[in-house]
Amino acid sequence: MTRTRHTGVLIHSDKGSQYCSKEFQNLVTKYDLTSSMSGTGCCYDNAACESFFGTLKVELINDENYRTREEAKSSTFEYIEAYYNTKRKHSTINYKTPREFEYMMKSQLQKCPNLTG
Repeated sequence: MTRTRHTGVLIHSDKGSQYCSKEFQNLVTKYDLTSSMSGTGCCYDNAACESFFGTLKVELINDENYRTREEAKSSTFEYIEAYYNTKRKHSTINYKTPREFEYMMKSQLQKCPNLTG
């Protein structure tokens, strides 16, 4: 499956200083992204991302001892693309893999172009 770069992509984060910084916000603007931040004290906004990063740490990162940043990047990419997106089933998407779910949603949008998420 080939993806194209879309404009107007939403970047959702908490209100951490790194995301509120002028440098980060300039990058958001440069790449035509839209910044969205959770409300103060609202831990549920980022639940899916927090779950993913928790899973990544438990299933991969915690058991590794990377010698270089490049080694860590390569290992993480392989985990996500070769396992997490293609083989790991997720209860929140009816026990489908992310790739299966994305394909299913793409098919639905082609059949019904007015359908939005």
